[in-house]
Formats: sequence, structure tokens, C-alpha cells
Amino acid sequence: MTEPKISIRNLYKVFGPRPQDVLSKVKDGMGKTELLKDHGHALGLNNINVDMAPGEITVIMGLSGSGKSTLIRHLNRLIEPTSGEVIVSGEDILTYNAAQLRDMRRKCMSMVFQKFALLPHRTVLENAATALIIDGLPQAEWEPEATRWLERVGLSGQGGQYPHQLSGGMQQRVGIARALTSNSDIMLMDEAFSALDPLIRTDMQDLLLELQKELNKTIVFITHDLDEALKLADHLVILKDGQVIQQGEPQHILINPNDPYIMDFIADINRARVLRAGTVMTKGGDTTGLSHEADASATLEDLIAASDGNTNVTFIVTSHGENVGTLSMTDVVKSLVPAHTEVVADFRTSR
Repeated sequence: MTEPKISIRNLYKVFGPRPQDVLSKVKDGMGKTELLKDHGHALGLNNINVDMAPGEITVIMGLSGSGKSTLIRHLNRLIEPTSGEVIVSGEDILTYNAAQLRDMRRKCMSMVFQKFALLPHRTVLENAATALIIDGLPQAEWEPEATRWLERVGLSGQGGQYPHQLSGGMQQRVGIARALTSNSDIMLMDEAFSALDPLIRTDMQDLLLELQKELNKTIVFITHDLDEALKLADHLVILKDGQVIQQGEPQHILINPNDPYIMDFIADINRARVLRAGTVMTKGGDTTGLSHEADASATLEDLIAASDGNTNVTFIVTSHGENVGTLSMTDVVKSLVPAHTEVVADFRTSR
């Protein structure tokens, strides 16, 4: 089994003047509201345990105040934990001194911010080359590298511009180029696309997925948007009030929500566009007489279109040219109805 690139163990964060004094109360089960009311401390993170695999996109999502931005800032120690471990490439970074931290942030982790964080007095090319300039490389070395990544993110010929001369989407492309130019194994992206218009946001998501196919970075992506999370995530972590409510492969969470909070979250999602044949198929199965085929990665929307309205169709589901299962249109239709609908209704009524 592949070792995690990032491993978070028993991580707690309490904000306030005496966090260590009240930590035991949190560990004994005291919640966020009670801790603030009775002790004047805010609970940021509550016993977080997450493994992030190398070369995958881990998406951390939740509503405002859920702890997602607090969590990502623990990964490069912009925020110090109250208790717990953060293991990166096999090393506990909580033991790092200031010099080791600076080295890690410059060489091992890059960060893409929601509000771009570009240097206004520097050109686009200089912004993209920030990490290499800080490392003291001469222009003859950093310029071609920064130019290459600007071209890769669709900003060919824009190196001489200044940030204020670019649109929001173009500025965020500079932010991504800057992260890539640093050549770090890990990219942290905190609500990186939230400030963008919907169409530009979609373009940026597509760009990220395209780059990831080529580069296989370990990416930690923060969002409050479920559609974005489902599109990008290899591993999805859903937070509420500083706790992990559910985590796993996104398709599995859609099919097997384990909490009313998750059920309510996914109740209005367009399941036909998100669920895939490989998720809802019957493994194996008799393929005798079946002529329709569908790739395991095809969405249920694709299958509905391919069936041409014939509810009697059963597909042979394939993956990399091999038969892996079967899927009837009857099961496709059943999969479009969220599980435990009555629980979600009861949950909404009780609030």
C-alpha cells in the first residue's frame, strides 16, 4: 500500500487565551457552541484524521465556519495546532524549526490563494518566477522556466503585463503558474476559484484537471461548492464544526451518505451528471445477448442518452477494454433517487 504524502493525526485547534487548559474538555466531548459559551474559546478543529495520497486531489469542503481553511493552514504551519501530528513525506513538520519550515514552504509546498496574492509592482513573468527569484537564481535561469509555465496555463505573451492589467481569471492563472514554477510536490489551493465568474471557474477547474493528468501533484483543494468538489476530488473530506463528518471516494459518499448533514448536502445534486456507470453497476453478471456497451467512467446522463429512452436496455460496463459488470436502465433510474429520502425530509423538518 502506498504511503500517504500527507497524514493528519488527532489534530485539534482551539483558539483562545488558554487552549491547553480547555483541550481536555473538547476531548471529553464538549462541542463548539458550549466551549465558546462556557469557556470563551473557539473550537477550530476537533480530532482530524485524514490521509492524503501522493498524486491525488484531496478536496476538503464544508460551509463557512466548518474549519476547512483552518485545516489547510496547518499543513504548512501558518497556523500552529493545539495538539496532534502533521506528517509530510514521512516527517512530522511540527518538529521543524524556522529554517526547516521556510525550506518546506519554498521547495515542498506551494499555495494558490482565493484573492490571487500577486505582487502588483512586479510583472506577470516576475510573479510567476517568485520562488526561483527568492532562491537567488539568475534571470537567465528563471525566465525560461516561468515563461514555460505561463504558456502552459494559457498566458503566452502576457509576461510583460502587470497584474492590474489582467482579468480575474488570468490573474488566477498567474497564481497557478507561480505554484508550478516552484516545482513543489504539493499544491495547497484555498478557495482558489471561488472569486471567479462561473464560466471562468469551470475553465479553471478543467485546466487544473488537465495539468494534474500530466503532473500528478499532491493537491489539497478547499471549497464550499459541492459540484466543484465532486468534479475535482479523488478523495473528498466533508467538515462540519471542525469535525470530519465523512470522507472517502466522492462516488461512494453520494451512494452511501452516513449522516443527515451529508444527506441534506447532496439532496439537490444532479445525480445523473455526477454518478458513473462503474459506481452503480452490478459486478460481473451475464452478458449473453447484450449489445450495448458503456465505459465505467460514463455518467448516468450519458447512459440515458445512449439508451434512446428504451428502459429495457442493459449495458455491458467496460474498463480498459475489459468487461467489469452490467447495468440495466432500471437500476440507472433507481440510482437517480437519493438514498434515505425520508430521513432527509425528517431532518429538514426538524430544523
